[in-house]
Amino acid sequence: MKRTLLALALAAAALPALAADEFRFDAGHTYIGFEIDHLGFSRTLGEFLKYEGTLVLDRENLARSSIEVSIDAASIDTDQEDFDEHLRSADFFDVANHPTMRFKSTKVEDLGNGRLKVTGDFTMLGKTHPVVLDVSMNKVAPHPFRPTIEVAGFSARTTLDRTQWGMDKYAPAVGKDVSIRIETEFNRPIPAQ
Repeated sequence: MKRTLLALALAAAALPALAADEFRFDAGHTYIGFEIDHLGFSRTLGEFLKYEGTLVLDRENLARSSIEVSIDAASIDTDQEDFDEHLRSADFFDVANHPTMRFKSTKVEDLGNGRLKVTGDFTMLGKTHPVVLDVSMNKVAPHPFRPTIEVAGFSARTTLDRTQWGMDKYAPAVGKDVSIRIETEFNRPIPAQ
């Protein structure tokens, strides 16, 4: 009996896990933005316009889901070209030496009611530190106007201390805490049946 149970357990372990679904960014419906204090006078707002990434969504067990994102640091946009060029310089993002920022999830916690806590490694300016995103899974469903596409929509928030990554120019006069806001949709083709 023990041998039979062991054989069944080994056979089950050898079976492939249920496949999770892979989604890609819908750039037309994604915003990766930031907000930072400017000398106490106002909040400076900006976003990154170029990025790519993959979401692996396991709806049977959200904790087995994952995400990887790379962001083109030079795509920073505050609607002020002179300011954007300064942000691209060695004072801040140093895009000549560090053109890409990366986030790779290491843990996904399902908090219930569509709320997730996503922990991952964030790399910027050649340094990597953990970051925790508070995520709302808004909706996962076929697109109402494009029935061959499934959409997964999320909202996420976090706050980074930029000095952890060595971006300490003008800190703390210009805020060291940067609020990050992400609104995003991911798409995948619905397989033909």
